[in-house]
Amino acid sequence: MNSKIAEALKLSSQPVAVFTSKEIPENAMQFRKGVWGCVIAMMYAVSKGKTAAFDRETVVCAGGKAGLGIQKFELGTIEYFLSIGGKGPKKGEFYKKSPDIARNYIETMPDIETDEYVIMKPLNELKENETPEIVIFLVNADQLSGLATLANYDQETQDNVKLSFGSGCAQSVLYGLDAARNNPTACYIGLTDPSARKCIPSDLLSFTIPFHRFLEMEECVESSFFHTDTWKVIARRI
Repeated sequence: MNSKIAEALKLSSQPVAVFTSKEIPENAMQFRKGVWGCVIAMMYAVSKGKTAAFDRETVVCAGGKAGLGIQKFELGTIEYFLSIGGKGPKKGEFYKKSPDIARNYIETMPDIETDEYVIMKPLNELKENETPEIVIFLVNADQLSGLATLANYDQETQDNVKLSFGSGCAQSVLYGLDAARNNPTACYIGLTDPSARKCIPSDLLSFTIPFHRFLEMEECVESSFFHTDTWKVIARRI
């Protein structure tokens, strides 16, 4: 599947399609069992043409498991890790002021958990029997402005793009999966998580779209601002 949006954005990478499956696609990358790896780094590799598969056995990072909807956080030490530290083997990240505030964040995360593999593939490499739940664009500021504007183009409401606190995985995957099932017009900006930013180029953020909404936005490209002089000025510098 080729994307009109990606073409209008002059995207140098591929949009990342995400779906669950009972099987691992041929030649899919996976983390080695028991070895920590960053889901966001893997997602970036998918945008460059790789395919990746994730499951409980190969994803060591608790944030990665929770952010992919593979396994929820277990309270006890994670709320200290996200805040002030002092409990568990890792230093605190100080992303939340207190363990109580961190605990509230964990308890209010979308209620998604799957026993299947979570698959990431370049959008243009999807097979006919593969339907994504979400599509993730990795974009710079100019491209983000185009996506955010397009997400509101055909809507009477003006808050169809959201940015919520979370790990890079939660921002780019989990919130999108929840939107696909419960709020299909909601798109999410992500990768504002400092820990995730260490694993991607400095100019990139993510923009996640539920697949049904992605198809609607694709149909809006030709009638939208993408063909105005204003966008042509921006496109020349991308």
